[in-house]
Amino acid sequence: MSSGTDLESDWSSLSADVMVTGSLSLTNSTGPMACRPPYDEGRLPLVLLYSAVLMVGLPANLLTVYLTWLQVSRKNVLGVYLWSLSLCDLTYLCTLPLWTRYVSAGHSWPWSSAACKLTGYIFFNNMYISIFLLCCISCDRYVAVVYSVESRGLRRQRLATLIAVAIVLLVAVGHVPVFTMREGDAAEGDRRCFEPSQSGATVTGFNYARFAVGFLVPLLVLLGTNCGIMVNVRRSTGLRREQKVRVCWLAVAVVLLFLVCFAPYHVILLVRAVMFHFPQLEDGTCLFERTMYTPYTISLGLSTVNSAINPILYVLSSDNIRKELSRGLLRVPKGLRG
Repeated sequence: MSSGTDLESDWSSLSADVMVTGSLSLTNSTGPMACRPPYDEGRLPLVLLYSAVLMVGLPANLLTVYLTWLQVSRKNVLGVYLWSLSLCDLTYLCTLPLWTRYVSAGHSWPWSSAACKLTGYIFFNNMYISIFLLCCISCDRYVAVVYSVESRGLRRQRLATLIAVAIVLLVAVGHVPVFTMREGDAAEGDRRCFEPSQSGATVTGFNYARFAVGFLVPLLVLLGTNCGIMVNVRRSTGLRREQKVRVCWLAVAVVLLFLVCFAPYHVILLVRAVMFHFPQLEDGTCLFERTMYTPYTISLGLSTVNSAINPILYVLSSDNIRKELSRGLLRVPKGLRG
């Protein structure tokens, strides 16, 4: 996660620069049609992916927003991060019908430019708020497991609330320049909404920053904390075998989910950034952009899977929330439970 005010200011300035330059078309440097992305490729898989994520994620997050709020009201520290994550995911999922309509129409935005900017703003905010909150959850679990006695005075709900608010504000302010862009405006007869652009020096620098700060550092945090949790749990003599297996499974699943959802997108960003340093390969760069367009859009879609799996992976793995859910089900009339 962020390491200080210098990093925060760098993130904000890089965001401003990339948003100003990010709407440049792939057709700028090599002719009007030479680098036109294959908008129709991968359309069906992406529509199916968005639809599946919406059907699973919407009811799951609605339920977990309520369950985690109950934990927050009972002064549960981890509940603050889980509630923030569920609310963030729920907000993003509400934009999926717009993205699905956009993709199914051949990447032609049918609504206003303002709607495009707002949708993109919510998407990019969700991605990085989710990533940083996932780090907070893993760090909190690590402290609670490894330093269970010492952490009693450190793990406070007020501190967790301040951290969650700081993350949301940092990411939200960093992406405000989205609203200064010309995304969603008519260009060449079509309205495009946040399509990948031809990389310039500023965009390349921003891609490096997103890979390092938004992916690599969080990945190292998740690896370190979850490995520490597994080592400590295996040494514990106060846990039953099934409890140890469940905790270790959750630790492995957290890292795997992060890699599946966010690694493809950020690796493609890194490769595109590296390609910028080889301007002599102009034809190769054009071919690369055309070839990587479909994997890029699919990788962007994969990042949405995180919003559907988070409630299942985190919330239902919490003993307190599972008990809360069980008590709620017991209150449901037998006829409704089938």
